[in-house]
Amino acid sequence: MDAEGTDLTVAGARSQALGDLLRRSAARVPDKTALVWRERRESYAELDAAVNRVAHSLADRGVAQGDRVAIYSHNCREFVLAYFALARLGAISVPINFMLTADEVAFILEHSGAVALITEDTLAGAAEAAVKQLGDSEIRLFGWIGLNGLPAGPGWEDVSGWETHADASAPEVLVGDDDPIQIMYTSGTESRPKGAVLSSRALIAQYTSVVVDGRMSAADIEVHALPLYHCAQLHCFLTPDLWLGATSILLQGPDPATILRTIETERATKLFCPPTVWVSLLRHPDFDSYDLSSLRKGYYGASIMPVEVLLELSERLPGVGLTNFYGQTELAPLATVLAPEDQLTKPGSAGRPALNVETRVVDDDDVPVGIGEIGEIVHRSPQAMLGYWNDPAKTAEAFRNGWFHSGDLGVLDADGYLTVVDRKKDMIKTGGENVASREVEEVLYEHPDISEAAVVGIPHSHWIEAVTAIVVARTGTDPDAISVIAHCKQRLAGYKVPKYVTFVESLPKNPSGKILKRELRTQHAHLAAEA
Repeated sequence: MDAEGTDLTVAGARSQALGDLLRRSAARVPDKTALVWRERRESYAELDAAVNRVAHSLADRGVAQGDRVAIYSHNCREFVLAYFALARLGAISVPINFMLTADEVAFILEHSGAVALITEDTLAGAAEAAVKQLGDSEIRLFGWIGLNGLPAGPGWEDVSGWETHADASAPEVLVGDDDPIQIMYTSGTESRPKGAVLSSRALIAQYTSVVVDGRMSAADIEVHALPLYHCAQLHCFLTPDLWLGATSILLQGPDPATILRTIETERATKLFCPPTVWVSLLRHPDFDSYDLSSLRKGYYGASIMPVEVLLELSERLPGVGLTNFYGQTELAPLATVLAPEDQLTKPGSAGRPALNVETRVVDDDDVPVGIGEIGEIVHRSPQAMLGYWNDPAKTAEAFRNGWFHSGDLGVLDADGYLTVVDRKKDMIKTGGENVASREVEEVLYEHPDISEAAVVGIPHSHWIEAVTAIVVARTGTDPDAISVIAHCKQRLAGYKVPKYVTFVESLPKNPSGKILKRELRTQHAHLAAEA
């Protein structure tokens, strides 16, 4: 055998790619329940074989290593099969937010150069409109997920047929550690999202961090309710669970009653929710009637848990150890972790760097700032993305001076715990002073009649930006702006007190539970004009 042939055989023996993980779990625990979806309970051996059949079907239809394949769907078993099948072929999965418009979907399809599109039945109309906008697109395969029982439309192929392929063996495709394996498009603050390119090396380094710092094990039984198109649920929870050999119960979405009922019936031990969804669980009228005693591990992310909500969770779920995961898509996504024992001693903190992450807080010249000083949060880690797809300029900007620049502002304390002050874009500049929206939100959550709150800056002729609070009242209460402002004046410096308070029935959120502050700025910009 020549040197090149030897290199290939060695590389094959050392393979550690995303597509390998489920196969290894199936070899270790073939009969254990891997996935529960609706009425179907599937062992690791069964799930592994189904993934292989789908992979061969995709290969027969021309999907090859390096091809981009978009998945546009709510949570479902078919999403999981496609995700792992593409990884086994070395193809690049491109999950798409199911809340995007046809225009936004068209941008991602074109920007990624997708050659195939796998779509949930009720999203097919938006998908077809997106493809029509592209004209002569490269998309040659259209997969139909009959999630809601609708038959495949013209030009679509029902993906359920892909599982009938005769070959259940693993495809023989060598995927390198740093080959692109997924493009995750950021929710973004700009007019167009950026495509973060992730490799198996980045993802597996990230899985190691979440497993160790999140204290996960093969004995876990987890409810997965947040969207899989988002890196938090997919890469902090579902894939690590399948790597470990844990049991995953997949839900279509984060309906509070369904989550609570599933925890009780499945005796689930583990749950991830952003703070907004934890709040919705606490506020559910039947919360206390469910048996949630099996739950032991709770996780939150997307935003910091308000201290008042944290205290309420500790009181009403005393057996649950809460962990905060902070990070972003470009880090696959975990950056720092606040452990259960630190929740009340370091309230509001994002914790310390995860196992495979190094974190600093720096000034505009990338020089580390002192303890207690505000600066931009930057990271070094093998978890970092390879770069932004087809955007070398933004990649260079994000990785300048050898660190990934998060765009978040933070402070490190003397013990090395990070507090995220704000996104750079969310820092409110009012009357020559900087106001961190999160600080004001913490105070608002202390008000007994407020269920949820968000603080933004809106344009103002005098203050440049006016601190504005948009709040949701607790059921059965009727607070007014005067009482809310009086509450804030007792706890905040005058320039931090909201100039405007407005009440809404709900706050706009994306499917991962993150409050859409950009929408709030637009929706409530008129307040200053009317004053």
